[in-house]
Amino acid sequence: MSEIIWDLALIQKYNQSGPRYTSYPTALEFNENYNDDDFKAAAARYPNRPLSLYVHIPFCHKLCYFCACNKIITRHRHKVDIYLDYLEKEIKTRAPLFTNRVVTQIHWGGGTPTYLDEAQSARLMSMLRQHFNVSVEAEISIEMDPREIELNMLDHLKSIGFNRISMGIQDFNKEVQKLVNREQDEEFIFALMKRAKELGFTSTNIDLIYGLPKQNVESFMYTLERVIELNPDRMSVFNYAHLPSRFAAQIKIKDDMLPAPETKLTILQKTIEFLGGNGYKFIGMDHFAKPDDELAIAQQQGVLHRNFQGYTTQEECDLLGMGVSAISLLGDTYAQNHKELQQYYANVEERGIALHKGLALTQDDCIRRDVIKALICNFKLEFDRLQAEYQIDFKQYFAEDLALLEPLAKDGLLEINENGIVVSPRGHLLIRNICLCFDVYSRQLAKRQQFSRII
Repeated sequence: MSEIIWDLALIQKYNQSGPRYTSYPTALEFNENYNDDDFKAAAARYPNRPLSLYVHIPFCHKLCYFCACNKIITRHRHKVDIYLDYLEKEIKTRAPLFTNRVVTQIHWGGGTPTYLDEAQSARLMSMLRQHFNVSVEAEISIEMDPREIELNMLDHLKSIGFNRISMGIQDFNKEVQKLVNREQDEEFIFALMKRAKELGFTSTNIDLIYGLPKQNVESFMYTLERVIELNPDRMSVFNYAHLPSRFAAQIKIKDDMLPAPETKLTILQKTIEFLGGNGYKFIGMDHFAKPDDELAIAQQQGVLHRNFQGYTTQEECDLLGMGVSAISLLGDTYAQNHKELQQYYANVEERGIALHKGLALTQDDCIRRDVIKALICNFKLEFDRLQAEYQIDFKQYFAEDLALLEPLAKDGLLEINENGIVVSPRGHLLIRNICLCFDVYSRQLAKRQQFSRII
């Protein structure tokens, strides 16, 4: 059976706004009532769980107009040293809460983590290894900007322990690059990928974005053909969410430059067909992987997971986020640091931490989170497992939600039987719509409109 059945009428019918479900509830529900006592209690809740570390590096050399990340544009490298001083204080405050945990995953995101030079990146990695118990088999990944990196930086990153890289390319078309202020050297990107493979990085990922100004089907197919030549293990093809009222940089992108909705859908359809024809398996949402990649294998085995960093093979683990705006997932709570750099500095200076807000999940939140995660990761849900774990009668507990699912089931997006829910190939692209039926927070239309469109 095909992984995806493209049904244009259904896609147009269900193409509404909705969360990407890197968390449930989403960050919109975080509040300032959550405090450091809550954080410490959450850190102690599951003492045997492995730990994942996320470090946010906010600095970038140039502003990409499409960007919705928390970033600081600067050419002054000494600012990184100041940031690392504060980050070290935060690490020293938080690490004692996790003395007995084994770190199985580290990810540096941004911004542009490769903004750090060799000495700065070595310093940060040393701080993490000094204060946390990092497994020798840990997945250690970094996001790279191919415009602002020397080829030998890859050798340095490998030498300090990185074994995975993710490269943001977005589009190879020169006109598109110019319009989003992200011009890059195509041949150098190929040299980077070649060097990464020579050095033995165990996983390579490429990020693309469809829906950018002046993109069309033909130009994006060129990008895809070049990416296939790069031969990454994984690929993310994100839908550009044009929300200039929320992200000031996007004001530079004029509405009349954006591809029409019909063009975007055709780009997506051709992308799915092309990647499938070139050996990539659709994992879900906007992620693709080779069939022998561990993401594809984990999904096949029904053990794929998802967190703020996207899909992962990591079993249930706590996530500690450090740095400005970083989000943690500890026990059954979420916590987020201050988003503004000066507030982050002031709080770390005063208390050693920068906690701004968070959320302690209710029992209902936990149940719904498990439902949404099962559907979004593995496209199926078994009633028995949830009923045993939470002592509920699924059909009774979710009577209202199952009623909301009925029209989607009639449209062939999923099947509801006695044992569970199975998402059909027709519903794989619309998995966010299916999850929305279990999301009590997003039923308010005003809230939903703060998210990007599903396709």
